[in-house]
Amino acid sequence: MKNSKLSLSVLPQKLAICRLDKDTQIPSWVEGDDFFSVTKTDDELSIVCSENLVPSDIKTEKDWRAFKVAGPLDFSLTGILASLANPLAAVGISIFAVSTFDTDYLLVKSDKLDEAVRVLSSFCNIQN
Repeated sequence: MKNSKLSLSVLPQKLAICRLDKDTQIPSWVEGDDFFSVTKTDDELSIVCSENLVPSDIKTEKDWRAFKVAGPLDFSLTGILASLANPLAAVGISIFAVSTFDTDYLLVKSDKLDEAVRVLSSFCNIQN
């Protein structure tokens, strides 16, 4: 994406990325959260949600924070995730991306949030 500065906001909650068996129904504990994403494949059911909702017996990677790209974004736009992910990768920050119909979310580990804000704020407007 060229010639326009992306606007990002940081979601307030800590998030978890959960892995459940592929045959698991979407659990009720995820519903009602302000932000959650569910992906089902032939291999697994993955859920991203507030970490405080996840039962202790679920395979989980906790302590993620999310940047929300201000949208809605047109489907014809290209390179948005790459323009965010590449500078973070260059400084060793791993990401987990979630896309919706309207926009993209970029998750980073909580202990890397301040560094990610520093890197991204050099070319994005960031609201906390």
